[in-house]
Amino acid sequence: MAQSTGKITRRNFLKTASVASAAAATGLVSTSAHAAEFTFKYANNLPVTHPMNARAKEMAAAIAEQSKGRIELQLYPNNQLGTDTDMLSQVRAGAIDFFTLSPLILGTLVPAAQISGIGFAFKDYSQVWPAMDGELGAHVRKQIEARSTLFAFEKIWDNGYRQITNSTKPIKVAEDLKGMKLRVPPSPLWTSMFKAFDAAPTSINFAEVYSALQTKIVEGQENPMAIISTAKLYEVQKYCSITNHMWDGFWFLGNKKSFERLPKDLQELMTRIINEAGVNQRADVRKLNDSLVDEMKGKGLAFNNADADSFRAKLRAAGFYAEWKKKFGDEPWALLEKYTGKLA
Repeated sequence: MAQSTGKITRRNFLKTASVASAAAATGLVSTSAHAAEFTFKYANNLPVTHPMNARAKEMAAAIAEQSKGRIELQLYPNNQLGTDTDMLSQVRAGAIDFFTLSPLILGTLVPAAQISGIGFAFKDYSQVWPAMDGELGAHVRKQIEARSTLFAFEKIWDNGYRQITNSTKPIKVAEDLKGMKLRVPPSPLWTSMFKAFDAAPTSINFAEVYSALQTKIVEGQENPMAIISTAKLYEVQKYCSITNHMWDGFWFLGNKKSFERLPKDLQELMTRIINEAGVNQRADVRKLNDSLVDEMKGKGLAFNNADADSFRAKLRAAGFYAEWKKKFGDEPWALLEKYTGKLA
């Protein structure tokens, strides 16, 4: 994947550098003159230029300063420690201490986490944040803690509304997806939704998306605008259809045992700073996503607006909402519909 970290491409980095030297070259792993009392690793799958990593760098500095050097948070962006599924295994085992992951990919471990990604559920952010900061988010966090060695901080970070890009044609109505080979993240709900549209979804980790599009293993993919831009997917795609088919975020996950090494006051300090960074990152991502259409038009990507009603109708007709309501259960589904309105 030809993402750039400074003057060195990510592909070359992975061939020629160790994880430690790669992390140092990004400038995101802090180095201190005095060894910290507590050192943690935080990893994610996004390019250094994404707002998540800008806020993470700021967050790590604030944690070091406010803990008076007792805590060092080392940052490993851009899949340096592996794919999403690799890093999920590592954070569960404690090899990584913190990791940000889409609720839908987390759904491979904690099925309840996927509920926020139901297709065409949240109409806009005025529904998203009350749900995720309210009862729906609390329900998911409780399930994460009950079913794994992990926990999630209260404020989910933003990824944004997802759009479909491809190299073949504009996607205007649901029928336009029929037979299209589309990359989706490794998640049952994503696969289910695009099968309901009669597409041919293929699960591929984000680290391999650019090359899969470049070599035409798949025709298209779907991601928020900020990722389409920072990962330079416009270089290997022709069309971007504004579908807003799914809101997606990132739970900031921690390994319970790692975090519990900290005294209570330092746990509270880290929690406050991480949650503040998450709220700031939300504003950054929304602003960036909103600003990118004109920029990527200038780089050759053709844009069109899709008819959301045709997609919702197709999902209802295919039994998508009824199927997932049954999987999640009546009570969690009622929590979702409390914020979105009736879906099934």
